[in-house]
Amino acid sequence: MRLGFFLKEATRAMRRSAAPSFAALATVAVTLVVVGVFIPIVQATQGAANSVRSRVLVNVYMQTDATPAQEARVKRELQALPHVKKVVFESKAQAYKQYYKTDPAAFQLLSSNPLPDTFHVYPTNASYALAIRGALTPGGKPLDPAIASVSNHRSETKELLEVTNLVTITAALLSVLLTLASVLLIANTIRLSLYARRREVEVMKLVGATDWFIRWPFVIEGTVVGAAGALVAIGVLGLTKIALLDPLANSWTLIAAPRTIPFVALIAVLVGAGMVVSALGSGISLRRYLRV
Repeated sequence: MRLGFFLKEATRAMRRSAAPSFAALATVAVTLVVVGVFIPIVQATQGAANSVRSRVLVNVYMQTDATPAQEARVKRELQALPHVKKVVFESKAQAYKQYYKTDPAAFQLLSSNPLPDTFHVYPTNASYALAIRGALTPGGKPLDPAIASVSNHRSETKELLEVTNLVTITAALLSVLLTLASVLLIANTIRLSLYARRREVEVMKLVGATDWFIRWPFVIEGTVVGAAGALVAIGVLGLTKIALLDPLANSWTLIAAPRTIPFVALIAVLVGAGMVVSALGSGISLRRYLRV
């Protein structure tokens, strides 16, 4: 049989069963609207967590009388440590200039620069920050005598890593749960639609139609319904974006700042998900009615 025959059968079936088909379409649309809103929220949340983690570093403060040769030696030692991404040197003059811009009144009465030369050690991953700090202070003492101290924000760093890890894990779990709920909801709605037409399937089976001859129109129907529901969801999301988010993004930095999935890519994801889930839901749900 040609594809045109199955398309005609699917179209005819949707016209005859308009109410169940509309219910399935509405379910797909509502579910994909929720998914379309949830994806950028999860990405923005994870992006914020990753941004915070990227600022986790270890500060190594040098002795005030450290010589350039000692500083070069310490830099080599820092670069040789495992899990070190890069080492950035900040001189006492640079640090003074930076802090003076922040609070000039606090430095006006000073006759000399009290700030030390500092090495900022960036880990390859934020989770290695505590390990790097431990390697720099074996036994509680600095690794090199030219080092005065190592930043001791151990508890703050640990809490920060725990919070960002919790945010990432929670977002991942919510994504999995929402995906499963969406698939089950759409599949269950399609199953109810098929239940209303179970007699038609049984008659076709009894007169000798093969399983795939019966299944193909339902699979095509599910694909069409999924695509239509996805387009409705995209229309709602697009109108919301144009009418609400875009005007607010010009004045609210919180909305404009997060980098999330492009809207074109989101359209592709929603259309693909709607078609695949609906087609699979139709094909799989039909199996029980083929056992005649």
